[in-house]
Amino acid sequence: MTDSIEALKILTPTTQAWQLIYQDDQLLVVNKPAMLLTVPGRHPANFDCLVSRVQQQFPTAQVVHRLDYDTSGLVILPLTKAALSNISKQFQARTVQKQYQALVQGEVVPASGSIDLPIAADPARRPLYKICQVSGKPSLTHYQLLGYEQERDVSRLQLSPVTGRSHQLRVHLLSLGHPIIGDTLYGDAKNQALSPRLCLHAASIEFCHPVSGKLLQFSVAAPFYTRHP
Repeated sequence: MTDSIEALKILTPTTQAWQLIYQDDQLLVVNKPAMLLTVPGRHPANFDCLVSRVQQQFPTAQVVHRLDYDTSGLVILPLTKAALSNISKQFQARTVQKQYQALVQGEVVPASGSIDLPIAADPARRPLYKICQVSGKPSLTHYQLLGYEQERDVSRLQLSPVTGRSHQLRVHLLSLGHPIIGDTLYGDAKNQALSPRLCLHAASIEFCHPVSGKLLQFSVAAPFYTRHP
C-alpha cells in the first residue's frame, strides 16, 4: 500500500547554501548542508533539495548517491551520462571510500572496531530501520574513536561504512548503545536536547575520475564540535 500525499511528511529545507568543492566538465563535488534532501521527496512540498538547487547553476547535474536529509557533507554529482555510469559502477564495486564524523552519547569502548549487523526496515515503525538477523541485509561499519568529552559524556567518532544501507550509521551506533547526538528518529529526549541537528557529517570521499582514472580525494571538516555540537 502506498502512502497518501497527506500522510507524507513535509521536511522544511534549510536556507543554508550548498558549497562547491570541486568542478570539471565531468562532475561536481559539493558540500550539502544538514536539513536538506538530496533529491526531491515524495510530497510535492519537498521539491526543494540539493540537486534542484545545484541544477539552477549546473542543469545537467545528476545524482549517483545520497545523504539523508539530516546529514551534511560531501556528495558527488556527475554532469554527463558517461560519468554517471562510471561512478555508479564504482559505488556498486564498493571502491568509493567514504568517511563520516559523528558525535555520539557515551564513551565508546573499545576505541576502534567493526559493527557487522544486518539491517532491515521496521514495518511497525516506518520509516525506521532495525537490526534483524532474519530479514536484514548484511551491513558493515568500521569505527575509530577520535576523542571523548567527559563533562558531557560525548564521543567523537570516525565512521567508515563498507555497505550503504539506509540509516546504517544511525542503527549500527544505536545497537552499540551510543546513538548519534541530535537524532530525531532514533534518539530520546536527552539525546535530542544536546544538539539542534543530527551530528553526522560525510567528511571525506575518495574515488577515481571517470575519464582520467586519477584518484580524487576531498575532505570537509564537520560543522560541529565536541563542546558545541
